[in-house]
Amino acid sequence: MIERIFVFIFGSVVGSFLNVCIHRMPLGESIVWPHSHCPHCKKKIRTYDNIPFISYLLLRGRCRFCRGKISLRYPLVELLTAFSFIALFERFGLSYNFFIFSLFICGLIIATFVDIQYRIIPDEISLGGIVFGLILTAVKGVNIKPFFFNPAPALGSISGIIAGGGIIYLTGKAFDLVYFKLLRKPPIQGETESMGGGDVKLLAMIGAFLGWQKAVFVFFAAPFFGAIVGIINLAVKKDHTIPYGPFLSLAAVFALFWMGKVIRLIFPYY
Repeated sequence: MIERIFVFIFGSVVGSFLNVCIHRMPLGESIVWPHSHCPHCKKKIRTYDNIPFISYLLLRGRCRFCRGKISLRYPLVELLTAFSFIALFERFGLSYNFFIFSLFICGLIIATFVDIQYRIIPDEISLGGIVFGLILTAVKGVNIKPFFFNPAPALGSISGIIAGGGIIYLTGKAFDLVYFKLLRKPPIQGETESMGGGDVKLLAMIGAFLGWQKAVFVFFAAPFFGAIVGIINLAVKKDHTIPYGPFLSLAAVFALFWMGKVIRLIFPYY
């Protein structure tokens, strides 16, 4: 019980830092300097006003100084990160996999909320995640005493990068060829590509951490998560475009925890 409380508190603190990344990365600002400040009046946030989600409740969602409204995203990200860490702890314990997939989920959370607001996925997350995913996964193949390196984990990560990035890139290009070239449909709102480069890099990052099988699963699962939101968005806002990163991220978390159960449910003799 004490370990779970510690993991929850640690996750909420990490979530507070993720909020800084979500706010500053799209603006090209440093995520370490200056200290946390109100986005409205720019005054430094006091330490006792920066307690994850508790300070938000005590301040009733407003800045202490200017009374400017603080986005509900801040406590939401903190709670989401805390509960994600608890789920990872329940699955992996305090192991190396817990460390790896904590970083992975943090990257997905940042990508999700930045994509929702700005329709971009920072390269620091996607490309950086590819590099870290490959390195951290390759470390699994290192045995210290006696020294031995098993290349299987690294090769699995590389195949995940190729499969994840390749399948979504080629599918997007094939759709664009048929839709824009063969059918000669005019671009909607000036768009000439159905799949953004950020999504390609994000799925490659997912493959780096999860391997090619889960990357392919994510590719096929993400549209199911996005279909309902897309239909509602089209009906209400008359807008056919939606950020795809959140659904890739959601499908990736689903694959991490439940892909095996889904496969066995569909193919009981698999």
